[in-house]
Amino acid sequence: MNRRPLNEVVTTNAQASDPPSLERHFGGADGLLPLWIAEPYVDLAPEIVAAIDARARVGWYGYETRPEALADSFWAWMVRRHGWGGADLPTLVSPSVGTSIGVLIEQFTQPGEGVILQPPVFTDFKPLVTSGERTVVRNSLVLTDDGYRLDLADLACKAAEPTTTALILCNPHNPVGRVWTPTELHEVATICGRHGVFVIADEIHADLILHQHRFTPFATVAPDGGVRWAALHGPIKTFGLAGVCDTLVITDSEEVVDSFEAKSSQLHLTRNNVFGLAAFEAAYTSAGPWVDGLLTLVETNAGLLRDHLPEQVRLVDPEGTYLAWLDFRDLSLGVPELADWVAGTAGLGLSPGHWFGREGAGFARITIAAPTELIEEAVTRLTRAVRIITR
Repeated sequence: MNRRPLNEVVTTNAQASDPPSLERHFGGADGLLPLWIAEPYVDLAPEIVAAIDARARVGWYGYETRPEALADSFWAWMVRRHGWGGADLPTLVSPSVGTSIGVLIEQFTQPGEGVILQPPVFTDFKPLVTSGERTVVRNSLVLTDDGYRLDLADLACKAAEPTTTALILCNPHNPVGRVWTPTELHEVATICGRHGVFVIADEIHADLILHQHRFTPFATVAPDGGVRWAALHGPIKTFGLAGVCDTLVITDSEEVVDSFEAKSSQLHLTRNNVFGLAAFEAAYTSAGPWVDGLLTLVETNAGLLRDHLPEQVRLVDPEGTYLAWLDFRDLSLGVPELADWVAGTAGLGLSPGHWFGREGAGFARITIAAPTELIEEAVTRLTRAVRIITR
């Protein structure tokens, strides 16, 4: 895993070179360490960079047919990494996870119906629901001494409402870092199957699994629950390719396939990017060792936070993703005061917890797919800022 010098990482990172974005979110970019977007802050896999470079040197960038080998490379990867042999499942292309969710909500729910979210959860889910004139139904996660848990009793109550027709499931969960177990997912499938709730499983962080945990595809538990579902995958988070590659929609439902393909055709959602095609195949066929190195780095950085954060700041131990969820509630700061303190006093550009729903108040998300010296600097800044506020 290549690690750039700290100053080079900060000055070349996409967020650091976007002062308007930092100004909008944090009130300024002066001296701020930006660790708020879920992307790797390290050099990307050389095999992917070489594939994009080779494609650029072809000198022809017109329409290009998407080869079947792309889906084959994804499924071969899933078998190697997760033991999931789903190559017989229809595998559709979509420009982004957000596009997929928006289309699926439009196609399989009606205006005014409820879509279940499990906050604190990825910020884009709520506007995807509300902009489609659907209603957000909150099935909040429960924070216990052993981390976050699903509130399955509440889920059963919410799913039983006739107007509730879909659930967006985040697995692994962004931002709290849970990797849901087969038992938990089986319960979700059973509840949603019983009440006819369509499950949209955002599994874009599936490859980013830490410790001894294991990713369970929703597809493997869905048949037992008799639930209609679609799962969202792709290389964008695993390999840092959100600005290049398409994503995938996987399902076992002909109805979902026909409906999604009809909307894709109507809106030309499957027009491809020649560099994305090159990066996609190179990622899944050649960049496994790079991912292994990335996960080792994330494990190291999670351990650093676990052992060296000031006592007033606690780490919710991550099981997956390269995101860490920090608990600042012992500082007893209100929502705006905490955001101002993190950015202004600590000098850190983190994602404030309330962005993920009111359940995230008192927390913040930090990306830890970064050189360890960068995380050390973040800890140093937090420690200094805590001393200032508590003295």
